[in-house]
Amino acid sequence: MPTTSRASRFVLALLAVCLSSIAWADNSSPEGLWKSIDDNSGKPRALIRIVEQGGTLRGTIEEVFPQPGKEQHSTCKECEGENKDAPIIGLTILTGLQKDGDEYTGGEILDPENGKVYRSKAELIDGGEKLQVRGYIGTPILGRTQTWIRQE
Repeated sequence: MPTTSRASRFVLALLAVCLSSIAWADNSSPEGLWKSIDDNSGKPRALIRIVEQGGTLRGTIEEVFPQPGKEQHSTCKECEGENKDAPIIGLTILTGLQKDGDEYTGGEILDPENGKVYRSKAELIDGGEKLQVRGYIGTPILGRTQTWIRQE
């Protein structure tokens, strides 16, 4: 029986190490999967994957949540240029953000509903569990902010 007891303790210790590594996941970067929350309705809008490429952040839509009472578009009908009629799923909406102190600035964000591109900035809050993403024209005062929730 001592062998079984030792094996059980080993398995428990291994499980504890694995679970603690999950608990200590790095939330100091915006890289990962985020659920965007509509700033007006408070309802989930989409899942967006943020990755770092060449020192800047890039966010791509992975899933869209239907909005009650709104027509669901599968393509970016209002977009211009290379994004014109591009599928919403797989559409890159966030580009160019670079770390600047505690914020990420200098980026652009595309609103697939109206096809407009806005300047953007973002900041991790709540220990990296949330990301405040602001799109604006000219100055950050003239814009709107969404809070995205980390999914992984």
